[in-house]
Amino acid sequence: MHKTKGLLVVFSGPSGSGKGTVLAEVMKRYPDMEFSVSATTRAPREGEKDGVNYFFKTKEEFQDMVENGGFIEWAQFCENCYGTPRAYVESRLEQGKDVVLEIEVQGAMQVKEAFPDAVLIFNLPPSMQELESRLIGRNTEPIDVVNKRLATAKEELLVADRYDYVIVNDVVEYAAEKFLSILKSEKCKAERNISLLKEFK
Repeated sequence: MHKTKGLLVVFSGPSGSGKGTVLAEVMKRYPDMEFSVSATTRAPREGEKDGVNYFFKTKEEFQDMVENGGFIEWAQFCENCYGTPRAYVESRLEQGKDVVLEIEVQGAMQVKEAFPDAVLIFNLPPSMQELESRLIGRNTEPIDVVNKRLATAKEELLVADRYDYVIVNDVVEYAAEKFLSILKSEKCKAERNISLLKEFK
């Protein structure tokens, strides 16, 4: 069986756009894809577990990883830092595993620079009004933090056109189908199958 290097997928979108929900549906349908757990300096939310949702780090621990080249990308977002551990991602890609990163737009641009063949997908809410109601409905943060997230969302939307694909998350199942269709299309690209094509020459 012909084996190719794994696909690195970056999935971004405003806080409250439903990235995690879409990814959960994608992983249910495509269990071979690996989710890269990010490191963060923010406190765990209720129900989150270290090493499952995030690697929760102190600011000192996070800074040590930055200085030692331990991240593919890292960014500061709403006063907390987030980063993608390098060793995990590179080892899985070499094994032919597809890896998805759920990260902010700052980090996505860093990944695109380091991995030009990465596939960048931006997750849009149906509307800004819907985004606002979702953030308020979560009831996990005070209104000033919600307003800060909405302001950040507007900034993030300004760079959405630098992504390869855009998905509107109106119905989770449909959004997941679009995500999986993108993966299938990317895997069939001739440029990703050079070694296979050489076998026919």
